[in-house]
Amino acid sequence: MLAIKMIIEFFKTGLFAIGGGLATIPFLKEMALNYGWFTLDDLQMMINVAESTPGPIGINMATYVGFNNMGVIGGLITTLSLVCPSIIVIILVAKALDRFKDSKVVTAVFKTLRAAVLGLVLYAVYDIFKKTLFSSVTIINVKEFIIYALVLGISIKFKKISPIAIIAGCAVIGIIFAL
Repeated sequence: MLAIKMIIEFFKTGLFAIGGGLATIPFLKEMALNYGWFTLDDLQMMINVAESTPGPIGINMATYVGFNNMGVIGGLITTLSLVCPSIIVIILVAKALDRFKDSKVVTAVFKTLRAAVLGLVLYAVYDIFKKTLFSSVTIINVKEFIIYALVLGISIKFKKISPIAIIAGCAVIGIIFAL
């Protein structure tokens, strides 16, 4: 029964989280709250890991949750459940788009989808920002805020710095703070 529920939930996430990894975060947060397969702290940690490793957040989280709850088979099942809707939709859209690419209705639908994706991504960014920098409504995590401000300032001032160098530098800082 657990496997079927996970298949359904990750399939729904894959089907409705149009726009990639960040768009899956509201769905994953809802799963954490409704089913207890993982905690919100697990989700935050996975977002941190996923943003610094190859692969979208949703796929990394699906694999983690499936593996944690049902082993290797669970990891495969949940990952395929998340990816399957995208494959189906891409095939259907590719076939239909050629015939209807000049349609005003199709154009309007895609404009609406872009707005919805932007809303989901902005919500995810806001939620991550709030959770990372604020431990409660009124208390700011000074260490994290200073690191955020420094990285933002460096990124703006020195635009040619590789994102890989920034990620590596932040990983080193994280290791130093963890010791």
